[in-house]
Amino acid sequence: MRTSPIKEVHTVCGHGAAVEASRLKGARAPLLNPGVKLEQVTVTYLRSTPSSAAPRFARNAARSSAGKAEQEVPAELTGTLLLFGTHLVTMRIRAARALWGLLLLTSLDISGCLQVTVRPEKGSTVSVSTTLPLDQCAVCTVSGVNDTDISCQTFLPLFPEVEVKLLLNCTQPVESSYTVKLVRYLECTEDACSPTAVEAQTSILPELSRTFFWELKAPEKTVVSLNVLGEGLVQTSQPCSDGIQYLVTASTTSSQDPTTYCRGGSVTRLELSDQAVVSLKAAPKAQLDAVLFQASAGPMKGQAVVVSIDSSTTVVLSRDPQGPQCEICTNTGSAPDCSSTEKTLTNVEKLSVEFGCKTPEDVFSVKMNKKKIECTQSSCTPAAAEVDPDLFKDFKRTVTWDIGVPERTELNLNFPGDGLREISAEENCQDGYRYTTSTTKNDGSIKTNSFCKGGTVSHLDLLRATTVTVDVPKGGDMEKTVFSIRAALRAGRMMSVTPDPDTIITISRMSEEPDCSVCTGQPPSQKCNPRYLQLRDPRNTSVEFTCPQPQDVFTVEINREIDCTDASCSGDIVQAETSLFPDFNRTFSWDLKVVSTHAFQLDFPESGMRQISNEETCPDEHTYSLVVYVRTGPVNVGTFCKGGIVSSIFARYKGRVNLQVPGYAKLNPVNLKLKVGPETNKLAIVKVNLTRGVSHTEFISPNYPGDFPDIQKMRWDFAVPGMHNYSVQFVDHTEPECLNGDVAVEYEKEDKKTTKLTLTDAQPEHQQGNFKMVLSNCETNTTLQGLTLKYRVSLMRSGHPVLCTVDLTKHKGVSVQLEKVGSDPNCEMSINAEVKEKIFVAAGSTAKLSFLDCPAEDVRLTASEVIECPNVASCPSSVLTVPTLDSCLRMPLHSFTWHINIPHSGTVDLVSPAGTLKQSVPGQKCKRASSLHVAEGDGFPVGDFCSNGTVQKVQVHANVSVTVAARDFSKVKGPFLNVSVSQEIPEAIIYRVNPKLTSPTLLATPNWPQGMKPFSTVSWIVAVPSQHKAQLHFLNVSQPKCGDRHTGISVKLLESEEEMMSRREDQEVENLLVPGSFYLNMSNCIIEDGHFGAVAKITLVKSSNLTAIALGIAGAVLLALIVLGLVCFFTKKKQKDKKNKQPSIYIGQGSFRPGDRYFSKARSDNESHVYDSIDDTMVYGHLLPDSSYADSMSDHYKGSQPDSYHTFTGTANKTMPIIKEPDPEPEMDGFSSFLSPLDSFMPPRPRTPISLQDSLGFQDSRMVDNELYTFKSTGDMNTIRLSAADLEPQPQVIEDSL
Repeated sequence: MRTSPIKEVHTVCGHGAAVEASRLKGARAPLLNPGVKLEQVTVTYLRSTPSSAAPRFARNAARSSAGKAEQEVPAELTGTLLLFGTHLVTMRIRAARALWGLLLLTSLDISGCLQVTVRPEKGSTVSVSTTLPLDQCAVCTVSGVNDTDISCQTFLPLFPEVEVKLLLNCTQPVESSYTVKLVRYLECTEDACSPTAVEAQTSILPELSRTFFWELKAPEKTVVSLNVLGEGLVQTSQPCSDGIQYLVTASTTSSQDPTTYCRGGSVTRLELSDQAVVSLKAAPKAQLDAVLFQASAGPMKGQAVVVSIDSSTTVVLSRDPQGPQCEICTNTGSAPDCSSTEKTLTNVEKLSVEFGCKTPEDVFSVKMNKKKIECTQSSCTPAAAEVDPDLFKDFKRTVTWDIGVPERTELNLNFPGDGLREISAEENCQDGYRYTTSTTKNDGSIKTNSFCKGGTVSHLDLLRATTVTVDVPKGGDMEKTVFSIRAALRAGRMMSVTPDPDTIITISRMSEEPDCSVCTGQPPSQKCNPRYLQLRDPRNTSVEFTCPQPQDVFTVEINREIDCTDASCSGDIVQAETSLFPDFNRTFSWDLKVVSTHAFQLDFPESGMRQISNEETCPDEHTYSLVVYVRTGPVNVGTFCKGGIVSSIFARYKGRVNLQVPGYAKLNPVNLKLKVGPETNKLAIVKVNLTRGVSHTEFISPNYPGDFPDIQKMRWDFAVPGMHNYSVQFVDHTEPECLNGDVAVEYEKEDKKTTKLTLTDAQPEHQQGNFKMVLSNCETNTTLQGLTLKYRVSLMRSGHPVLCTVDLTKHKGVSVQLEKVGSDPNCEMSINAEVKEKIFVAAGSTAKLSFLDCPAEDVRLTASEVIECPNVASCPSSVLTVPTLDSCLRMPLHSFTWHINIPHSGTVDLVSPAGTLKQSVPGQKCKRASSLHVAEGDGFPVGDFCSNGTVQKVQVHANVSVTVAARDFSKVKGPFLNVSVSQEIPEAIIYRVNPKLTSPTLLATPNWPQGMKPFSTVSWIVAVPSQHKAQLHFLNVSQPKCGDRHTGISVKLLESEEEMMSRREDQEVENLLVPGSFYLNMSNCIIEDGHFGAVAKITLVKSSNLTAIALGIAGAVLLALIVLGLVCFFTKKKQKDKKNKQPSIYIGQGSFRPGDRYFSKARSDNESHVYDSIDDTMVYGHLLPDSSYADSMSDHYKGSQPDSYHTFTGTANKTMPIIKEPDPEPEMDGFSSFLSPLDSFMPPRPRTPISLQDSLGFQDSRMVDNELYTFKSTGDMNTIRLSAADLEPQPQVIEDSL
């Protein structure tokens, strides 16, 4: 036996001195010392049967005590309490030396202990109790020499003026484990009470919860007044904050809840009568006054009312038998007519009614029975139910009207006000107003409906004699007219019915609702039947119901017979007729019959059917069932709902298909295809197509839970999908007593192998392939339980999952997300053996993934990387490239996102490695293989970009996310962007734009077309080439309604402080011609409605300078005169200096522009441009797939090769200026394989000298957009002088100046 550590508690346990006895071994005063002589041992068991596991010493001690022999305490029991299980051993010990008054307590841990001496006052009854079991809490009395006698129990009564020493011991805190009840009586005469001062013994057990009771005894018609001493009381239903609560009950037999008071109110007197009870609940240690009330008594002064009651009303006043005594008297003669229980009043005028109590409304209830309302088939007398609203208004009233009505008459009750709300008989109306109608049915039973106020029911239609009852709460207001009533000849319902051929319509009663019949024909030859009507003739028939709502009374069955030959059936498709009796409960049935050796075949739609138990109904309220007829009677093969795995059923010879649809349900049946099946000896064959994935489907035998018919066979054909295992488990079955044959279950596989089992054998598990299951019954003893079977077929996948271990420890900050996007429910993903719809692999972690039956296109793979920058000064530049993920992730990467987190004082700079970015806006869409979506850290879009555009740089003053999406990441690896961190900028976003000369540039605000963030600013810094201007045209501007601040659009030249334009949301925006590089700034307000956004177009145009043109003409004329005067001089000098040639190219430390200097000698004058042959690798080597070949060729040429092309590497000091490459041509919609001379801008002309061809100012139109620059036509070379603007240097925008 398991015991808890033994505790030993001293007489000072109230101070918490409890220690384990096991720790006191060898102490000076142990509980039981070795060698102590026991003169008397008393063993008391709390259970009637002593435990056999009680220690040997206890049993021996009991025997020694009975034989008056002395027993010495064994040394091994030192300090051990004799409490074995729930057996409490109480011992009276007399030893040679005195014990210290140690007590035997409990073997459980002691949480609370209190020892105190109490003495109840005279006339007071006290009890101390606990609700906990004795082995957890006990109320003990301590007595005897040295307090050695201890008696414990859970309830202890204490007697007046008897002093008792109590010991309260509990495993729980004492103050919450015990209650103290103190009862006193207050006895009063007709004019005095004893005692007059109502006192509470506040000194008794103040540490515990106490309840003081004062029960009043007084003569009849005597009122007892309790004057509250000190502060007054306040009535409340909440707990009192000071822990002192008063409760007043009108009578000890009253069923009403007591009235609750707290201190601190205006109630200073309580007036009570005989058997009233006043109680006071005090929390532990609550401060109480010793004297609470001053009591007095006097004759009861009742209440009198004067009433007038007409002859149509009978009033009955009834006293609550459990309430206080109160007499009711009326003065109708020489002497008062009094009653203490009930008084009936009718047809009185100004009658005085006196009550023998002050609050009779709390004692009496009033019933008012109104005169019966009689109705004919056209009217009622009276036509309204009226009442005196002030009659006994202070009382709870019940008003009743009886309404008589003739046959085939309908009553209509109309209720004024807000209408009624129907409730169940068990519900209560919170405001106390309750309306009840009780209608007597034809069989004598009563139909009752209850209503509360505040609903949509404003009138009631009733068919027979009815009683209307209205319950009104105390003090409740009533309208004089409670309801109005009308009577009319009961309306029937007539409909026209035309049955289909071979169809039988049966109308039968389902409810005993009185006085409703179904009729055919016209009066006077009309035939009516209150219970049944059958229609067989396929012609139009008028059907009349004698009640307005026959759908609540009758149900309709529509039956059709279908006969089948050896080869076909007369009705190929079974379809329910939807137009007949749409609001009735309907049963559609089809009787099917084939030759006796064959089966009829029912094929269900593609969605299949699902078998349910025969007692269930389908969720869509369309419940199908199949019945097969055998010699022993009909057999229910099964009940089915739409949507399942049952595809078809074969049934032998003769059967019936039923479809049950409730009234008012929209008929939506399935089409069941019917045809003649093969010969079979089975009762039925059910074909089941198990679907892929994990499933558990239950099937039942015919008639379940009834008996399967004798000597019959039932077969189920299961089609099992590939890569799946099935298991069969019998959930429930009963086996009959066979008189002939055996019960068997046979399984047939596709290879015709058959396994025969019994109901108790182990059924197939983890098998593959299609199979057939046949249940065969024997000839049974029909007086016993027959054969029943309910079984489950479980399907699970047998395929092997694709495993993948994703290791992100080698990719800093990279995380991976996978999500199912396909519709295949059999795809199953798991991470670390936990199945998930979405998988997230955190950065720096390793995860084991599994994919079962998941095609690569059904799983979306995305990845992200976090780039942290804690300090602007130490932030390195980054190149955004997509890392290589684990190869076991076979699905393609959908997108990759970089999250760039920077300090608040920093700015993210985004630059394309290809040089420029192209922003995707309407009219300027990206058509690249990959695109970049740039957004702020909170997801707000900055823009979508691709390479080769007009945006030089994007700066964002926030955390940034960059998402790249590509059709094939194996071909697009990056780098996508160069990222750096710079100092803080004042705007939210800055775009640096270099417009093209060849096409317009579109600018759009972030998040276009939705709108910018509230109270945000975006800027474009637009660099305009020299000798050009920018036409700024605002294509679309959406202005909001601002709640705070204003939107702003401003334009300002870079070198100017003055704004060219500044507009708010309420001002029109103008198109501008900007003469140079400029700012375009837009700012948003705090938006109240709408959004702010804009699209602008920039077109570069050539500047025109008339003064420069005039000076140029004058200079040309002067120059011509000088040239004519010196021509001879230069001619002679040229001949002399012919041998002194200038260098072909000059390379200096300053600026260099191809085409700025020319050869002083034309190439036509020498043979330097003529080649015997040119190696193809020197011309087309960069186009070879393997660059190693071209690299190897360079080894043959170590020195300087004359007349060969070399990439310019700059001067030694690396300070060559930046050369602006020509802008790429716009993207072409298609590729042209040939160039025609007609494409040239000018007609053919003689070949241009090579010196001009090398100049950037000339270009052959046939070589445009041709990487090999191979001539594709035989036309002459046509040189085109490009715009001189292409030769002008682009202005350099210095960021520090911005």
